[in-house]
Amino acid sequence: MLLMDPSNKISFNRCIRDGDLVIVYERHDTMKAVRVCESSVFQNRFGLFKHSDWIGKPFGSKVFSYKGGFVYLLAPTPELWTLVLSHRTQILYIADISFVIMYLEIVPGCLVLESGTGSGSLTTSLARAVAPTGHVYTFDFHEQRAASAREDFERTGVNTLVTVGVRDIQGEGFPDEFSGLADSVFLDLPQPWLAIPSAAKMLKQDGVLCSFSPCIEQVQRSCETLKLNFTDMRTFEILLRTYEVREWKVDCSKVDDGGSVACPPGKRRRQPSSEGSVRDNPSCPAVMSRPSAEARGHYGYLTFARLKCIT
Repeated sequence: MLLMDPSNKISFNRCIRDGDLVIVYERHDTMKAVRVCESSVFQNRFGLFKHSDWIGKPFGSKVFSYKGGFVYLLAPTPELWTLVLSHRTQILYIADISFVIMYLEIVPGCLVLESGTGSGSLTTSLARAVAPTGHVYTFDFHEQRAASAREDFERTGVNTLVTVGVRDIQGEGFPDEFSGLADSVFLDLPQPWLAIPSAAKMLKQDGVLCSFSPCIEQVQRSCETLKLNFTDMRTFEILLRTYEVREWKVDCSKVDDGGSVACPPGKRRRQPSSEGSVRDNPSCPAVMSRPSAEARGHYGYLTFARLKCIT
């Protein structure tokens, strides 16, 4: 995805090669990450797909099985990787991730510290944001979880931009080697207030810190600690509401003169049984939208603060 070796760098315009990681898109809520191997096959409800048929096709291609079903072969962007990665811990999703990158003011060349790594959802997006000359140093106290994240970063090609360390940041703080060098710090910890003093030492002057917490009590205690060395404290809760857009068959006789549908589709209305009424009220297609029934509720709080400048 973001390999720094020009000979290996994936371009969304180039063709798929043996060994590439691709996202197999089956439908909007079903995707899988697959490593292409010329001798392998991929099988789902739409049929059997030979990997050898994928090699040589550009990313975004629509490929067919031998029974007529099809899937799309997509490039492994951070957005798609967030939707298919293994959940070793609770992860951040696209709405929170995009907000974090903006408010942490992360641009190419930044040095970012993160704790904890978890499933690596945010880390992958951080890596793309700092590329090609920046770096992300991420830490997790759980050795096996850190090892799994390291393997995932190699799969997605961001391992040259990410270094994974095993360390208890709450108890030990960040390594002294990063003192005064970090542009941004992100904390996803049960007790972030314990790591805030160390994070303050790591940041450059005017650097920004973000702490993610699921409970408001964690936010309150963190803010008490932030007051000592930080300013411009803000807390946000990102609530995402998605909509379903579909084409419906509606009764054209119910459309008013302005072109809008008088009664939205839902319950089937009783129609007169006479043949003439059926001919006079034909159905016609209309695009309708409504909030998704699976709306997400509270997920967590994002608290941002800027390190005070020392004059």
